[in-house]
Amino acid sequence: MAKNIMVEENDSREIRRGLMLINGKWTESADGRFLNVETPTERGRVIGEVPRAGAEDVDSACKAAAMAFAGWRRIPPRERGFVLMKIADEIESKTEELARSLALENGKAIRTAARPEIKNAADLFRYYGGVAGELKGETVPLGDGVLTYTRREPLGVVAGIVPWNGPMSGSAVKVASALACGNTMVLKPSIFAPLTVLECGRICSKYLPAGVLNVITGTGAECGDLLARHPLIKHLSLTGSTQVGRSAMMASAERIVPVTMELGGKNPQIVFPDADDDRMAEGVIASARFINQGQSCASGTRVYLHESIYESFLEKLVKITNQMKTGYPLDETVDIGPLTNREQFDKVSTYIKDGISEQGVRVMTGGLPATEGPLAKGYYVKPTIMADVQHEWRIAREEIFGPVMSVISWRDEDDVIRMANDTLYGLTGFVWTYNIGKALRTAHAIEAGTIGVNQWAGNPPGHSYGGYKQSGVGKEFSLEGMLDGLTNRKVVTVNLKF
Repeated sequence: MAKNIMVEENDSREIRRGLMLINGKWTESADGRFLNVETPTERGRVIGEVPRAGAEDVDSACKAAAMAFAGWRRIPPRERGFVLMKIADEIESKTEELARSLALENGKAIRTAARPEIKNAADLFRYYGGVAGELKGETVPLGDGVLTYTRREPLGVVAGIVPWNGPMSGSAVKVASALACGNTMVLKPSIFAPLTVLECGRICSKYLPAGVLNVITGTGAECGDLLARHPLIKHLSLTGSTQVGRSAMMASAERIVPVTMELGGKNPQIVFPDADDDRMAEGVIASARFINQGQSCASGTRVYLHESIYESFLEKLVKITNQMKTGYPLDETVDIGPLTNREQFDKVSTYIKDGISEQGVRVMTGGLPATEGPLAKGYYVKPTIMADVQHEWRIAREEIFGPVMSVISWRDEDDVIRMANDTLYGLTGFVWTYNIGKALRTAHAIEAGTIGVNQWAGNPPGHSYGGYKQSGVGKEFSLEGMLDGLTNRKVVTVNLKF
């Protein structure tokens, strides 16, 4: 196994103070409180602090966005798109400093995860900038004496709540799509990863009128819940756990506010007998999202291997995983950084312990976190593969949100489809086979919003991304999701006989 190393060159010990963006100004919270931001690379080490927003701050941000809406909505869509493209260019030009910031506060390895996320954020601003001009209506033929047409109109103030596992890409998709439609936004990043999002807000503020984008920081109870319930909010866009989504939907339901929600997942990967080669095994590991510390709602951590290739394919998975290096995220040779916070570290450790205690399980690589040495310094968990898992076990059914793969044997195709769909979730799924008929048949049978066939499914700009069942409501990352979720469709009928 590759040696784990901890490199901390050029790692500043300076504590960064972030401020909130409200109505074009950078401000503390109304009561002056701050929250510490820790780095997961070193337990207890504070790298920054951000305002702890309360009711007054939420109200100020929402009112600023409401005031700015009147002017922003009147700007032609293509001109709004040009603004988003300028933001994309500056984000891209600052990839390195933003990636370093993200790696330190979130734990993503800079080479494999942090830098790609910053580039993805720039791509999202550029994509929505390009499609802003597609906010078109249509005509309905009702006869020569009548003209009926539709308009796409913005909703108003959109609330965006972003998680800690993908703070930049999550912010970019929410901000860019809402603003492209003519809406304004109040954005709340997670308290565990707010610093890079605030830097993104600083870039945006250079090009946007005051109040069009407001960024506030605070806890879910003191800030997020109040934002979801605020009377000026016309749409809530949230990415987070299913539990958080359920609470936010209840808050929005009080005022019949529409929502877009990307929530949890426990996603299946089905490997057929003809897929027993290294390339397919590499794809399965990539789809488990170990490089994102397994902290991805879309990760395929339920792996169903056909019994005829079970041991040989399992050996390939272990070999590939053992070549991955876990360590300090700013080290360019590292593949996997630490989990983002103590709570998640403890949760994942508990799941691993529960899995190990199951009779008959084989821990093929990884296991419980180190208690001594460099990796014990932070919230590091090596990628863990557990073999001979039973479909009914907790580790195979509940979202762990860490680098833990459960491998399950299957024999009958109908039975493996049943197991794949036997879950509360339906975000992604993966199929591995060279038989195109079998691949498509299985892809169509899996109950999930996004299916990858012989590849990581992902959510690149242009794909309508969103889940079935308790994995979410609505779509993001696409023109269709933008039009359906972030505009009102108005029908105008004109009598031409007058």
